Amino acid sequence: MSLDLPPVSPAVTAELVQGLTPRLRKRLDAGVTKLAGRPAVRDGDTVRIAVDDDTHLELHAPGGTVSSADAIRCGCLLAPDCLHRAAAASAAPIADSDSDSESRTVPEALSASVGEDVPVSPDGPASVNTPTAADTPGTPGTPGTPNTPASTQSASPTEPESPTPDQCAAAQAMYDAAAGVLEAGTDGAGAVLQAELLRAAHTARISGLPRIAASAVSVVTQLRAARGTDPAYRLTELTAALRDVLGTTHRLPGSTGPELATLRGTARQPYTPDGSLRLYGLFSEPVLTATGYAGAVTWTADAEGRLCTVSDVAPGGPGRAVGAADRAVRIGDTALTHRELSGAGLAVSGATVSPTGRLGAGAGVRAVRASGAAWREAPLDRLWALPVADQVSRALTGGDGLLFLDVTLTGTVREAAGDCLLADCDGLTLRLAAAHDHPALPYRDNLRLLAASPGTRLRVVARLDPSPVPRALLLASDHPRDPGVHLDLGLDRLQHADLPAPAMPPAGSPPASDEAPLHLLRRRVHQAASAGRRVLAFPGDSATDSRRLGRYGFACAGDLLDELHSAAADRSRDVFGRLVPADVNRFTHAWLAAAHYTEEVDRSLCAAAWGADPAPAPVP
Repeated sequence: MSLDLPPVSPAVTAELVQGLTPRLRKRLDAGVTKLAGRPAVRDGDTVRIAVDDDTHLELHAPGGTVSSADAIRCGCLLAPDCLHRAAAASAAPIADSDSDSESRTVPEALSASVGEDVPVSPDGPASVNTPTAADTPGTPGTPGTPNTPASTQSASPTEPESPTPDQCAAAQAMYDAAAGVLEAGTDGAGAVLQAELLRAAHTARISGLPRIAASAVSVVTQLRAARGTDPAYRLTELTAALRDVLGTTHRLPGSTGPELATLRGTARQPYTPDGSLRLYGLFSEPVLTATGYAGAVTWTADAEGRLCTVSDVAPGGPGRAVGAADRAVRIGDTALTHRELSGAGLAVSGATVSPTGRLGAGAGVRAVRASGAAWREAPLDRLWALPVADQVSRALTGGDGLLFLDVTLTGTVREAAGDCLLADCDGLTLRLAAAHDHPALPYRDNLRLLAASPGTRLRVVARLDPSPVPRALLLASDHPRDPGVHLDLGLDRLQHADLPAPAMPPAGSPPASDEAPLHLLRRRVHQAASAGRRVLAFPGDSATDSRRLGRYGFACAGDLLDELHSAAADRSRDVFGRLVPADVNRFTHAWLAAAHYTEEVDRSLCAAAWGADPAPAPVP
């Protein structure tokens, strides 16, 4: 993918790849690699690429998006059926057809490790929109649906109570395309398989399945990041995206009522009038995704503790993620920047709010600057008064994922991805990790400085990171020397002069725990998503791992592991001794069962680690 290219509609990419001959399809991945290294020049809405000294390729993107196949033109002799047009579409970012899909979550976009498309229209709602298959979380106190995930709301009375034949066919096509990706792994899932997913996404969208369509775009995004060695790529996120699209399409044909409405998703999120709002800035955080979107999001709260977000996210890189904090917020005529709003307040009239707490920025919205409040003052202090276990329960059952914690720093601990802060939180040993690893963002540098002051007491905002041990991503904290001021750790840089003298010696590593070996199953799930079925089809014996899982009470995990290996190695021969094609459906079902099992066990272990109630998860 090239950040110099405009986003291309999924349907355009699918159409161009489908039009290639079998010979050209085999050369498509090499064509994408070659084209990505060619110089590109932007002139208004047109991007011109020099394929060679005599041939140029043009992408016309009125409004910033390539929305038709005719908008990609090539001057070579084989045009319009040439390889270059399909390669350009496959190398470009994926355009988001629905600018505000209910199948997206703000927290995943803000984690920036989920590498998603996050376009925000200048005239649209001031919110972050990320195509993922996760359920839309409800925001505590949202009008009409307090503390209730949007996914639990009833379907529209005009929608049928069972999926239509077109929707079942679209779900099956998507399932088959995603199963093909799982079979091949990231190395084998080149531009052709990606185009199959995008074509299935287009079919799903026009069939009234926006959630499934968004899921497919997430998978393609992760595949491109993996194949392009993007440092923002995370195997866990590709696994989650594949699990979601396969799980949703598997469940949809037999679903009815509210469950069906959740699995379908909603193309546009409703914004309901909310009268006048008095908001207090909480903190701002940068957004930097793997697909070339960047910006900032500011979280606010009203006097009742309801959270609302204001954002500015658009195509860009690290520079935009850092600079967006100093841009004016898109609410009314206020001149407040995101950085200023995080410590000030807003008085909004004619406000419109989505079920996830996103503030609308329509023409009728008016906003003026108002006084803010410190974290330790009313009304914001009520956010920290809620017991930690209750906050974790809310985050695990579809909440916004934010935790408001009072901690005492105790030292550091080394993990595979780097050092984490250790902190004491109500008797729990908590690990606080950086919310983003990009060097342009000061998260990790700030954590290193805070680690030098064990014994410091801080009030922090973090995002839950489900794990068998208490773990969260640190977003904002008190100033170590001035509790009346807070720091946005993704935007503000701490200095040594900001740190108090250490109140206690640095702590050693936390005691090793006899952790259940669920990684034996999780590792195989991740390996299959990365390398495909063949990596589990090699001769071997899973009985040892199965017995070990059984000794810890995970007999079901052992059975799933055995079935996963057996399905991967299941190859029979015809009467002439030739290998017949593998049973992709059996392997896909075995993988999906194992992936869903590990997700649910991880939720339960996370809840147990925090002492929270492991309530049932939202519909997957």
